[in-house]
Amino acid sequence: MTHDFHPTMLREYDIRGIVGDTLTEADARAIGRSFATLIRRAGGRRVAVGYDGRLSSPMLEAALVAGLNAAGVDALRVGMGPTPMLYYAASTQEVDGGIQITGSHNPPDYNGFKMVFQGRPFFGADIQRIGELAAAGDWESGEGASEQVDIIDAYVDRLVEGFAGGACRIGWDAGNGAAGPVIERLTARLPGEHHLLFTDVDGHFPNHHPDPTEEKNLTDLKKLVAERNLDFGVAFDGDGDRIGAIDGQGRVIWGDQLLQIYAAAVLKDRPGATVIADVKASQALFDRVAELGGHPLMWKTGHSLIKAKMKETGSPLAGEMSGHIFFADRYYGYDDAPYAAVRLIEASAKLGRSVTELRGAMAPMVNTPELRFQVDESRKFAIVDEVLARLAASGARVDRTDGARVLTDDGWWLLRASNTQDVLVARAEAKDEAGLDRLVAAIDDQLARSGVTRGAAAGH
Repeated sequence: MTHDFHPTMLREYDIRGIVGDTLTEADARAIGRSFATLIRRAGGRRVAVGYDGRLSSPMLEAALVAGLNAAGVDALRVGMGPTPMLYYAASTQEVDGGIQITGSHNPPDYNGFKMVFQGRPFFGADIQRIGELAAAGDWESGEGASEQVDIIDAYVDRLVEGFAGGACRIGWDAGNGAAGPVIERLTARLPGEHHLLFTDVDGHFPNHHPDPTEEKNLTDLKKLVAERNLDFGVAFDGDGDRIGAIDGQGRVIWGDQLLQIYAAAVLKDRPGATVIADVKASQALFDRVAELGGHPLMWKTGHSLIKAKMKETGSPLAGEMSGHIFFADRYYGYDDAPYAAVRLIEASAKLGRSVTELRGAMAPMVNTPELRFQVDESRKFAIVDEVLARLAASGARVDRTDGARVLTDDGWWLLRASNTQDVLVARAEAKDEAGLDRLVAAIDDQLARSGVTRGAAAGH
């Protein structure tokens, strides 16, 4: 017996597809069987499984478990919840790995799988192995058991363990995603006053799309914070591993700005520690970490890549522009948005300033959103290489960690190839609008020399 997956499904960081089209029940079973085969061959026998609030998730979960069991691996089923709850199970239970069925922040007809293998992120070549084993039918056989366990209360207990924050007045928007029930239980345990939006799980996402990194999805939260005059507000993506935040004035606190706040708090306890952020993060963040006596480290975009780098460097804190925040300080090192919300309350207390003051104290920067340029998949990496070659010849100051990040007197600009789509991603940041215009012109010029025009931009 063999199985072939749709070619678009096995991605760099996870497995993802459109249910009933590129992702089927048979696919979920084959993924379970391949993953279980790898677990067995590494000496493991038991895997934790969780799922998000999408309509297709229970069906995919049942098929995945059947696949795990068919390869002789036991399933510990933690039920519906946010991705970090599954990561918590994988970190604390007697298991050899974990799989969360989730479509993350994609449209309602998408779904997919995020995986942990013996305590490390499972991505890149690992995911390709899933396809290779299935195509060859190279699977272990056996009979595994399936056990259900209710872990939500233990997880919420862990979120508030050793809580050292004050009483704040906060708005919470779960966006009808899988974090809703956790947020209800969490806020009941915290001091202060909490106003909740859309905590009922609904895979149709009737109120707004659950992606807090798009400002339009924060409209309801801004209204709530303004009407009730709250201290700040937090929002979550569909599977609860990414956080969005606004201050008391309704200003967005972007991922790299949140990281500035967290870094100031963590570095008080851990002077000189390494703080990691992805190549899309503001120069202001890297400068601030250095100013606080920390060691700033720029790394490649992608939650799996960042987690792996944290382990390697012993970093207590990392983050991405996209709202993935990773605490290894007093925690497990994975991206957990409800935990990040708790740590924001704590940081405000530790630094002795309101979240609004902390946001207001940051140097004003002007920047572009992510600019996306549709390109042919075969040209994607080649264009970046051509740009790097021209920059090297011109003597520009370039960081090559992930694509090209160019530092100029105006600020910086970035051009990199997306790992998940046939697009080039660009971003620029300067101290003023005139500087930003010059940086964007430099990006346009480089792309034009490689035959790409902005008319082909795919939007955010």
